[in-house]
Amino acid sequence: MNAFQPAYLETFRSGHLEEIIQQAVAMLSDCQLCPRRCKVNRREEQLGICQTGAQAQVSSYDTHFGEEAPLVGRHGSGTIFFTHCNLLCNFCQNFDISHEGFGHQVSQTALAEMMVALQDAGCHNINFVTPTHVVPQILTALPLAIQQGLHVPLVYNTSGYDRVSSLKLLEGVVDIYMPDFKFWDPQVAKATCNAADYPKVTRRALLEMHRQVGDLVVDERGIAQRGLLVRHLVLPAGLAGTEPIMRFIAQQVSPRTYVNVMKQYHPCGEAHNIQELARPLNDREYQEAVQCAKAQGIQRLDKPRRVFMLY
Repeated sequence: MNAFQPAYLETFRSGHLEEIIQQAVAMLSDCQLCPRRCKVNRREEQLGICQTGAQAQVSSYDTHFGEEAPLVGRHGSGTIFFTHCNLLCNFCQNFDISHEGFGHQVSQTALAEMMVALQDAGCHNINFVTPTHVVPQILTALPLAIQQGLHVPLVYNTSGYDRVSSLKLLEGVVDIYMPDFKFWDPQVAKATCNAADYPKVTRRALLEMHRQVGDLVVDERGIAQRGLLVRHLVLPAGLAGTEPIMRFIAQQVSPRTYVNVMKQYHPCGEAHNIQELARPLNDREYQEAVQCAKAQGIQRLDKPRRVFMLY
């Protein structure tokens, strides 16, 4: 059996990566990378919803052990948290990063060095957190990282609010897609993040991601190599719409989709502006969501586990 190699290495060797980079960078001049379609010239530092110009901004990068089991393994996931966001949920659990802009600009060289440093630290993958608005910057940094020996899978860790046209740029580049599916009801999406089209956009995005990479594939150690992994944050009072979301995933994407039904919701940011979100999730609501996922045909669920950090 041939040893696994991430998709981007062949795309780089073929010369196709350079073509993709040119397309992506050109899109910054009239930015419609995401469904917001701000149409600003980010190459001239005009700012849209994501408040990001020509260079990416990073809030932190480190080995992370709080991710899903197939990403963490024994040595952790190499997370790079990008500053700002194109969705901006009012209850964001990283409000200081997404809304308040905690972070700093980084060059493409610095971004490449972060990737390689995380790999050298033993991380099983490079995990781009909130990457939708910085796809061109990631792509531009990637050849620099490859030339320095990058060879672990790339994870696209997104809110799910992604245009299919932008995702197509990542075919043959991203190995593991990890989108959220946050809401089924357009009214909830409108109230929480001013994006009534979120459910429709995310359905299309998940189908495109699965078309590119298929169901999650793990190696003999249980470490993810390629495929789709979906996150669903359970919200109080059933606001997330767990049942129709799980039915869509099982029936329209794949019943073998790896799903993490997450229980860590607590009021953050401006969550108090919506009465139902002003309290934490309770255990009954979470257990009902897990049973709902199983009832709708989801066969692979991430198991909650205790995380121990050594200092």
